[in-house]
Amino acid sequence: MEDFYVGVRNRMTTKTNRFHFEIEIFKTVVDMQLTKYRDRFSETSTQLLEYMGALSPCDSFSQFDKSKLLKLDKLYKYDFNDSDLIDLEGQLEIFYHSCIKDERFTTLKGIFELCCLMVSMGKHQSYPLVYKLLKLALILPVATTSVERCFSKMKLLKTELCNKIGDDFLNDMLLCNAETDALVKVVNERM
Repeated sequence: MEDFYVGVRNRMTTKTNRFHFEIEIFKTVVDMQLTKYRDRFSETSTQLLEYMGALSPCDSFSQFDKSKLLKLDKLYKYDFNDSDLIDLEGQLEIFYHSCIKDERFTTLKGIFELCCLMVSMGKHQSYPLVYKLLKLALILPVATTSVERCFSKMKLLKTELCNKIGDDFLNDMLLCNAETDALVKVVNERM
């Protein structure tokens, strides 16, 4: 790796193989992946994922960040009002300190396990706004994926030919296409 890099046309360069592969190739590939990531996900989606990570109980709440969680609260402005924001700040502080002192919270692997433990201990009633934030964090990825999947199927179905058919028929086609699991369970009656 410390030898000089030989280019495409068999020319020796002043760069080492290590420099070529670590800097030029690796960083170029990482930049390409980041560009694809940014093109695929909006800034709001990226922020939501980052803020949800602050709820993670892994490694004794090492990722816990109250400021990020309060920003998550602002993104859910229809679920939280202004007084909830003040109450949530206090609940997060008390919740965090009570959890890091309790050994039952040290072995949790994710937000789902945290919710289950909170319910079994009754802490969901002591910290209702924290629990509401956890529920929203669990629901968000599923809801977002379901909506995106539905729009993808609609894009496939809504062709030039389908633009000429009525809305009711198009809705029925979309429903059958999107809900294939439920459609498989329907039994045809024989006459």
